[in-house]
Amino acid sequence: MTRGPHFSDSQAALFDHDEAPQAVLPRSDRLPSYIKDHRARLRERFLIGGADALPDYELLELVLFRAIPRRDVKPLARELLETFGDFNGVVSAPIARLQQVKGLGDAVVTELKIVEAAAHRLARSRVIRKHLLSSWDALLDYCQTAMAHGDIEQFRVLYLDRKNVLIADEAQARGTVDHVPVYPREVVKRALELNATAMILVHNHPSGDPTPSHADIEMTEQIRLAADALGITLHDHLVIGKSRELSFRAEGLL
Repeated sequence: MTRGPHFSDSQAALFDHDEAPQAVLPRSDRLPSYIKDHRARLRERFLIGGADALPDYELLELVLFRAIPRRDVKPLARELLETFGDFNGVVSAPIARLQQVKGLGDAVVTELKIVEAAAHRLARSRVIRKHLLSSWDALLDYCQTAMAHGDIEQFRVLYLDRKNVLIADEAQARGTVDHVPVYPREVVKRALELNATAMILVHNHPSGDPTPSHADIEMTEQIRLAADALGITLHDHLVIGKSRELSFRAEGLL
């Protein structure tokens, strides 16, 4: 009878391999002392000074340590930064693009995507069920974290109740590198289903430039007119670029 998978078959070790007692490791599997010492120093600096004490490539090394326990990861960290620009660009890069980097296996991709998912959840926790108009900076941080590095356009709607508390954050559509289809009727219909009384539209520009297109402006006006007819307020439309965002209301477009 074939034994089925057991919990311990896939359970992660309690320690990283490089932290396991050296006495139980074959000599060929022991971590070279210069790498072990470097990792220990880096972890200590991080614990004492936090992320601000480390440049991007060293912070990235900390992430790579768990996935690559037996190798100097500094060259790979630098290559990833050269390829994707900065730490945020690395962890938010599409899986398919990460897999194209030589020497990057599934373990590394998984670690990077875990970091990205954790960042998204933390940023989202700071805005969900919060009064958005008084938590505007947290909202912008969340939108930047979730959308700034996407390689295709994504359109999201933040639905608010009568106290302007966020009750739902929903992706309405995904498009191409420079276009996303949006249907005003569906946006407003969903607001009615949620009993929302206000909305904030958000979409990203993969090019990095948040300047709205004519189509963006026209679509926003269509949604505003449909929402007004049903007593729903459109507070703003945010366009998220690589390093900054644009507010339709601040620009006098809404």
